[in-house]
Amino acid sequence: MTPERTAKIKKVLNHRQPGLILVMENVHDPHNISAVMRTCDAVGVQEIFVLNNMIPRHKKFGKSSSASAAGWLTIHEYSDIATCMNAVRERCDNIFATYLGVASQSLYELDLRQRVALVFGNEHAGVTEECLKYCDGNFIIPQMGMVQSLNISVACAITLYEAFRQRQAAGFYDGASKLPEAEWKSLAEKWGMYEM
Repeated sequence: MTPERTAKIKKVLNHRQPGLILVMENVHDPHNISAVMRTCDAVGVQEIFVLNNMIPRHKKFGKSSSASAAGWLTIHEYSDIATCMNAVRERCDNIFATYLGVASQSLYELDLRQRVALVFGNEHAGVTEECLKYCDGNFIIPQMGMVQSLNISVACAITLYEAFRQRQAAGFYDGASKLPEAEWKSLAEKWGMYEM
């Protein structure tokens, strides 16, 4: 491995955000999932939870170049809501779902510097009522148009870049890695960096 490649892997690992998790519930189109994965990689999300309890498990996540992002992420797949959301809860303090409801707050009112999971639902039906029971709150992305929804990959990108903005301003991407040492070393080995 070249010194440049080793330096790149170290930089990426040092910018990973273990306190920022993404959950996709019953997202039907694997191309949407692969697009979301590419954004996750770009902002330093390491763990993604793919929950399919109403549709079959995906065999692969799209054929586009963005599908390559899956190789750099830790992907957890579940078919049971309770098992999935309990595993998510172990890793974060708050779980927020995209949901258009009376109690929903603006994305820009959320504190995304905390240990947080963000839940996105099916392209047509959104997040299920059962999944919402595990969430601490709901949020919307403010819109001024007639159509009150965005493609899931676009909604995820807007949301994750707001988290990136808040975390970068707070210094979360500066200094030493936020990942536990064992996880850092495990990922470095998985990514082909054997000399640390």
